[in-house]
Amino acid sequence: MSDVTEAYKKEVISYYEKAHIALTDAEIANIDYADFGLDNIREEALNLVVYVNNDRYCAKEMVLLPNQTCPEHLHPSIDGKAGKQETFRCRWGKVYLYVESNEKLDLGKIQVAPPEGNSQYYTASKEIALEPGQQYTIKPDTRHWFKAGPEGAVISEFSSPSDDASDIFTDPKVKRIARDKVLQA
Repeated sequence: MSDVTEAYKKEVISYYEKAHIALTDAEIANIDYADFGLDNIREEALNLVVYVNNDRYCAKEMVLLPNQTCPEHLHPSIDGKAGKQETFRCRWGKVYLYVESNEKLDLGKIQVAPPEGNSQYYTASKEIALEPGQQYTIKPDTRHWFKAGPEGAVISEFSSPSDDASDIFTDPKVKRIARDKVLQA
């Protein structure tokens, strides 16, 4: 992880406050400021609190700062066990979610663009714009990425168990955890 400044941490926490998400001191201390090893935290990152992640289910609270993007990835099926299915529910701001489809990504047809210089690693093209109170469920083995609008966004995630080690990212530079995997676009 790149160096996360105290100012950056305070900014992320302020978004939880804007969304009226009450966090304990322990949860605040354990916020994951994931920069995916890209050293581009203002553009490609995800800030999250994991409430619970066990063998049955997972619940997280995520913050994207203004125009911040979570890189494209998927949650694969492994050894006959379905990959993670997740429901995103927008709590505050606006988030643009992109899931794979039969269409090629056309930057002229979507409302927000992938991070400049890395657009080749963003291929999922079906756009779902979520505002507070709206939600969308992503099926297992579905390539997806998401980006906050210009005001930022707070998103709740409810899913089957989360296993970062099995996530497959399109960008070969992504380093989420020690055992990296790369999805060929």
